[in-house]
Amino acid sequence: MFPFRSLVALALLYSGVTAPVRAQTEVNRRSGGRLPDGSEPQIYTLKNKRLEVEIATYGGEVLSIKSPDRQGKMADVVLGFATLAGYYENNHSKNASFFGPIIGRYANRIAQATFTLEGKRYTLPNNDGENSLHSAPGGFNERLWAGRIIPGGVELSYVSKDGEGGFPGNLSVQVRYTLSKGDLKIDYTATTDAPTVLNLTNHSYFNLSGDPSGTILKEELKLMASRFTPVDRTLIPTGELRPLAGTPFDFQNGHPIGERIHADDEQLRFAHGYDHNFVIDRAGAGLTRAAEVYDPATGRVLEVWTTEPGVQFYTGNFLDGSIRGKGGRSYLQNAALCLETQHFPDSPNHPAFPSTVLRPGDTFRSTTVYRFSAR
Repeated sequence: MFPFRSLVALALLYSGVTAPVRAQTEVNRRSGGRLPDGSEPQIYTLKNKRLEVEIATYGGEVLSIKSPDRQGKMADVVLGFATLAGYYENNHSKNASFFGPIIGRYANRIAQATFTLEGKRYTLPNNDGENSLHSAPGGFNERLWAGRIIPGGVELSYVSKDGEGGFPGNLSVQVRYTLSKGDLKIDYTATTDAPTVLNLTNHSYFNLSGDPSGTILKEELKLMASRFTPVDRTLIPTGELRPLAGTPFDFQNGHPIGERIHADDEQLRFAHGYDHNFVIDRAGAGLTRAAEVYDPATGRVLEVWTTEPGVQFYTGNFLDGSIRGKGGRSYLQNAALCLETQHFPDSPNHPAFPSTVLRPGDTFRSTTVYRFSAR
């Protein structure tokens, strides 16, 4: 016989009101209101003793991550908006900034918004000059996902129809967000009924100070990478895997982000800062540590662990103060950083890069862990 507390938990789970699905993590669901397109997304709050995270079914947005500093003071360490309507308006603007969503079908850039797969040429919308960036408009960041509570978190599901965004195949995607101690874990799985290309990531903007009116230039970054993929003037990889030693891109031993961001370097000029894919040094398959960020002022630490081969380090170079986010704050250049775990940009057009092709009968699997602590 089930004890009374278990029966109550099950009743709450299926009512969709509140479900303490794990002793360590409580998961709640509420309405996110009505968006301009008439949809009514849900917001899930995941909370334990170390973290509190909000996830929306609109775009799979990470709306907030509250973590403690060295004094135990909680603060939200990701940029965004006070309401889902703010995310909707930004996603549908000419210069969408992608504050916290699931990015797909193809994260990052595809040159000339075209690729060839099994002899057939596919054309995508071009939203970054002549290139495709984050499969927008109409990417996963703009879609309404189905959500359900799972132990320790929430699972989001979406079926991307054949031809959506120019990509082939009916693609079924599941993304799981779960909390355990100081970890926010994101598990991605996907299957297709026709050969396609796939590159999924989360695009959260982090500022570990909890005050996005400042910058992240004094935060200290370590990247477990000895090579990166240099880009041309349109930020498309050249195909080279360039060693980092002796360049402003070498974060192997860790240093403040702003220390060399204005160095006289062609790659920094092209991107107006850092907006590059770093090739993670890994000994084998499975989760490996890709990055660590430390904020000396608050003591907050963010570690990034992933199964992916690369991580895009972006320093909010195109934030210009025109976007007003949470608390009415204007987001200025370098107000936050992104660490987008991924396969490499433009891989469909670079056969030497790790393949992003997904075929029927295969299952795409990827995991990233954002680990928060303080020292």
